[in-house]
This record gives sequence, structure tokens and C-alpha cells, in this order.
Amino acid sequence: QVQLVESGGGLVQAGGSLRLSCAASVSGRTFSTYGMGWFRQAPGKEREFVATISWSGDSTYYPDSVKGRFTMSRDNAKNTVYLQMNRLEPEDTAVYYCAATRGGGSRSPYDYAYWGQGTQVTVSS
Repeated sequence: QVQLVESGGGLVQAGGSLRLSCAASVSGRTFSTYGMGWFRQAPGKEREFVATISWSGDSTYYPDSVKGRFTMSRDNAKNTVYLQMNRLEPEDTAVYYCAATRGGGSRSPYDYAYWGQGTQVTVSS
């Protein structure tokens, strides 16, 4: 079982930065055996993949929409993943969710069994 709690969202001007955190409470397995992902969902739109990271943190993957601006990392000693978001754009406005999978990480939301409650990110123009 994994419980995830996101934090760090807020209101920021275009071009600014935010750092999201996702703290995990894990039972039965260690945090380092879960691949992790970040997704986002804007009003009226489907949930969109943002980033994923492998168990050890040495492998990440991003869609073109955020590549070069967003960086995902993890600290297995703290059971936490992060999403550093730079050069934010109004199109980045959404609720951001972190998720955990028993696999090594995935771009598909259907591969994730555990989800946080989300944190709102609003980017003003």
C-alpha cells in the first residue's frame, strides 16, 4: 500500500518556477521499488502525462510539452519525489498528481495503482 501527498502548488506568473513535492507512506514494500510519475489535468481535459522516474532515479522521461523545462527527481531516503518546473506557461495550469507503480515507471496513467489527491498549479499570463 502507498499513500501519496502532494504539496508545493500555487499561483505563479508566466516564466516563473515552482517545485512540487510528493511524500509517500509505504507499507509492505520499500519506496525504492516503485516507479513514480507526475500527471496533470486541466478543466475539461484528459489526464496528461508529465514525467516519470525509475526506481533508482537514474532514468527519467518527459513529453515534448515539458522537456527542458521540468525535472523530476526522487530521494528514496525521504520517500519523496519532486517536480521542478521552470519557465512556466499559462498552458501548464492544471491539477498535478503524483502516482506510484510497481513497475519501473510508465507514461500511461493506467499502469499506476496509487494516486495522490493533487495540487493546483495556476500560471497567470
